[in-house]
Amino acid sequence: MPEKSPRTRKRAPVAPRPEPPAPQSAAPATRTAAGSTVASSTARTTISPEQRRLMIAEAAYYRAQRRGFRGDPIRDWTEAEAEIDAQLLSRR
Repeated sequence: MPEKSPRTRKRAPVAPRPEPPAPQSAAPATRTAAGSTVASSTARTTISPEQRRLMIAEAAYYRAQRRGFRGDPIRDWTEAEAEIDAQLLSRR
């Protein structure tokens, strides 16, 4: 009598993942004359301090990578911080 392979065992059902929450500060969409929906030009997204820190860390990493990881990491961080803050301020 042949043995059952491990692949024939039944697996427990997996519950579906919940939808992520919608951004809280987004402006409502508006309809154009043609009837299509577009986001309002006044839509703003709130960036948490943790998201800002991650954006700065990524920018600082790429700065260091461009010069072969030689030099001052503090300078990379401060320049990346100024760059990200300028980008975030221009969104307003």
